[in-house]
Amino acid sequence: MPPERLGELLKGVFGHDAFRPYQEAVCRAVVEGRDALLVMPTGAGKSLCYQLPGLARGGTTLVVSPLIALMEDQVAKMQALGLVAERIHSGRDRAASRQVCLDYLAGKLDFLFIAPERLSVPGFPEMLAKRTPALVAVDEAHCISHWGHDFRPDYRLLGARLPLLRPAPVIALTATATPRVQDDVRAQLGLVNAGRFIHGFRRTNLAVEVAEVPPSRRGELVKEVLADEARRPAIVYTPTRKEATALAGELKRDLRAVAYHAGMTARDRDDVQARFLEGRADVIVATIAFGMGIDKPDVRTVIHTGLPGSVEGYYQEIGRAGRDGLPSRAVLLHSYGDIRTHEFFLERDYPETPVVEELFRALKDLPVPTEGLQQLVSLDPDVFQKALEKLWTFGGAVITPEGDVSRGKEGWQRAYEEQREHRKTQLVLMRRFADGPICRMLQLVRHFGDEEDDGAPCGQCDVCAPADGIATTTRKTSPMEEAALRRALELLRQRDGQTTGQLHAEVVRQFPAVDRRAFEELLGGLVRAALARIEDDEFEKEGRIIRFRRVFLTGDGSRPGAAIEARVAVPPTTAARKRHGKVAIPKRAALPKPAAKAAAAKRGGRAKGKAKTGPEAPGALPALVDALRRWRLEEAKKHRLPAFRVMTDLTLLDIAARKPRTEAELAAVGGIGPSRMERYGERILEIVRSGR
Repeated sequence: MPPERLGELLKGVFGHDAFRPYQEAVCRAVVEGRDALLVMPTGAGKSLCYQLPGLARGGTTLVVSPLIALMEDQVAKMQALGLVAERIHSGRDRAASRQVCLDYLAGKLDFLFIAPERLSVPGFPEMLAKRTPALVAVDEAHCISHWGHDFRPDYRLLGARLPLLRPAPVIALTATATPRVQDDVRAQLGLVNAGRFIHGFRRTNLAVEVAEVPPSRRGELVKEVLADEARRPAIVYTPTRKEATALAGELKRDLRAVAYHAGMTARDRDDVQARFLEGRADVIVATIAFGMGIDKPDVRTVIHTGLPGSVEGYYQEIGRAGRDGLPSRAVLLHSYGDIRTHEFFLERDYPETPVVEELFRALKDLPVPTEGLQQLVSLDPDVFQKALEKLWTFGGAVITPEGDVSRGKEGWQRAYEEQREHRKTQLVLMRRFADGPICRMLQLVRHFGDEEDDGAPCGQCDVCAPADGIATTTRKTSPMEEAALRRALELLRQRDGQTTGQLHAEVVRQFPAVDRRAFEELLGGLVRAALARIEDDEFEKEGRIIRFRRVFLTGDGSRPGAAIEARVAVPPTTAARKRHGKVAIPKRAALPKPAAKAAAAKRGGRAKGKAKTGPEAPGALPALVDALRRWRLEEAKKHRLPAFRVMTDLTLLDIAARKPRTEAELAAVGGIGPSRMERYGERILEIVRSGR
């Protein structure tokens, strides 16, 4: 079908009178046979950009999709339109999959969806190549990139298999890809002269709000927010399965709430998902296992009860709100301690390089079964699996379809260490997003490099419209704070565009009570008062990207004598902290050190904003912490494990804070499961009882 007749097909098959923004240009390029990379936010209509061109080109469109739920949803929708669509994945029996293959070869299918791991099945790619598809669509294409937020090793197979399916054009689609990921996707998939369509990241109906709230307060705040019926249906994302289950249990007392996480059975997850989609549940409390491919248009609120691990993942999750175009809100509740959860996952998923090198040294040129290889190394089974996955991903190991493993190429370490560093950088960027007094939507748009955005503030986030917040409040700056801000404005009039660090260094000479963290909050007050704007900047030094922020005056701020009516955002639990003109925002510290804990314990107080128990509590005395760390190191050396595999810092500090005296008390500590209790329980209790 000629590209100019796409409108007829759009109306006749899909029932749409017109394209959504940016769709038509993508469809025309693909119909003409060009490869394409499409980065468009969740709910913007990406699927049509391969469905319509596939039909227009005739034949079968092959769709590679990473999630069974996503696949099943798409197939059901196509079949409802009268299209012939099928799928092959691990959830289907052999007979059904075999029949789908026969239908594909006979040219009976409009669309065939496959999971990426099918490409590793001997003979399957060759079977697909017997009939050249009309189009190959790679959905969730960011999964192929090491630099993406959701890299999946199975997607590595695509680059080697796609040449078999040429000359069919390839379209790669994703909702979350930074410019670096975009470049990597094009390279990995071998896209030739590909059209690059990066559009639509600004969500005009979505107000984003960020509040710094201690963990102990978040559950209560979620209940307060969702008590308003207009803010439901809602999705609440929690960092862990345990928190998802606990919070859903609390919400059930007043709301129709359900929990969803990967630890549930597939049947239970399907039931929960169906209840939410059909309106039999108003709130779903989930880990990030929930959401991909789920199309519920009327979600009014998305709440995160912890800091996400990346801006890309966060944007994808909040994109599930307001797909119907009506006003919606995303609320992020966080604190500095959230970083520790991500550090734990990083240590788990990316073992330290020496651990992976031990496995690499055990590999030989001749393949050996995985089970035999595991017997050659002294690694915990979970660590072994992670290390092997990373070796394969970065080329240090070769794995046959039968599961045998042989030595890969040398020099994999550099790329692996770069990836570990990249994961840390993702968390830093997420933290900067949460801390930055810059329009939330504008930060997101710039992060993804949207080529069409006008760069204007959104006018509705907590930075642009603080009075409209549902999880934060603001207070007027104190006289001392106003004086500090006047000094900052004077300095900017002398030299505009100074970095926040430079500006603070000058201001603090006259106002020593204003620490760096407090100063950043005050600058946010200037932004809210429309007297200044803050912009991200960066430079490269010794191969590393150094990021910082600059402050610029607005027209009003540049006028000498401008009235300062600045307001500072205050989390709900800190509104009463202002004392004697001092800054209300508490200083942020790094992970508590033993000496700091001892000082806090001696004062009889506890860290502001922290729970009374847990790893932040001052009861974790230095001698006890040191004793537990010495014991952990001995165990790690004895079993040749990374220390975190014996016990994470989070669990160790929690033990020191709680000082359990019985097995029951120890079992209540997070991270102490039955196996750790059996293996280490008696010795831990001895250390706690002795106090050192």
